[in-house]
Amino acid sequence: MASGCPMMNQRPQTDHPCFGGDHSKAGRIHLPVAPGCNIKCGFCERKFDCANESRPGVTSRVLTPTQAVERVRLVKRHMEKQGGAQLKVVGIAGPGDPLANPKTFETFKLVREAFPEMTLCLSTNGLRLPEMLETILEYDVHSLTVTINALTPETGAKVYEWIKHDGQRIEGEKAAAILLEKQLKGLEMAAKAGMLVKVNHVYIPGVNDHETLDLAVRVRNLGAAMMNIMPVIPVGIFKEIEPPSDAVMEMVRNQAELILSQARHCKQCRADAAGLVGQDIDLELLEAKAG
Repeated sequence: MASGCPMMNQRPQTDHPCFGGDHSKAGRIHLPVAPGCNIKCGFCERKFDCANESRPGVTSRVLTPTQAVERVRLVKRHMEKQGGAQLKVVGIAGPGDPLANPKTFETFKLVREAFPEMTLCLSTNGLRLPEMLETILEYDVHSLTVTINALTPETGAKVYEWIKHDGQRIEGEKAAAILLEKQLKGLEMAAKAGMLVKVNHVYIPGVNDHETLDLAVRVRNLGAAMMNIMPVIPVGIFKEIEPPSDAVMEMVRNQAELILSQARHCKQCRADAAGLVGQDIDLELLEAKAG
């Protein structure tokens, strides 16, 4: 458990709905242009053309950068016609890891050219974050989410099945140690560079729950502005696990909020989510109407 009683970080001031902004007014869109991934999380099952599931790693289809920009244009126009909320944020969160896919930055370039007013954000597992941070900054990415699910190699070896690093597939505690080092180093570098950084953490009872509060302390000290603790979805090697109850999640978030500001409104969005958080647009219907 975390020691001491540090003061909670103040909630960052931003209109980004995933970082505490008013998600009833600011819309976001996730562009599914990054299918490749360089790690295998035990709770991850990535499926394409899976319209009835709402969880990270799922998308109906992978887009090209040009298709992605057209989707931004379509969603932006649709939200403007509806009145009220506006599209504010364009993010890339998969369905794999954005930093393992060159089309991520091709897409950001096209989006920035077409919609200079948009806030750009990126979600990553962090394995390539230190080496890619300069590129991220060059593309004017405003905010960053790093998913960190363990604070020790011993626990990480239970969460991650393997990583691909320097052309090699690595497993076990060695893999987890490399990943953790890159995650923490990259987070610190990003925060020092002035980026708004949030840490996602998948809470897995009996596996990594004993490290959650210590992780909150560690990432706060490295410069993270916010943390998002999410209950594990029972798929993959954790398909038989009983997910934590709402009461347990509330307790854990309350404890963690004494350390670091918590994102409580997360809906564990799909890699192709669009619209308001919790009120996603039916993209298939919207694109069918557009012809």
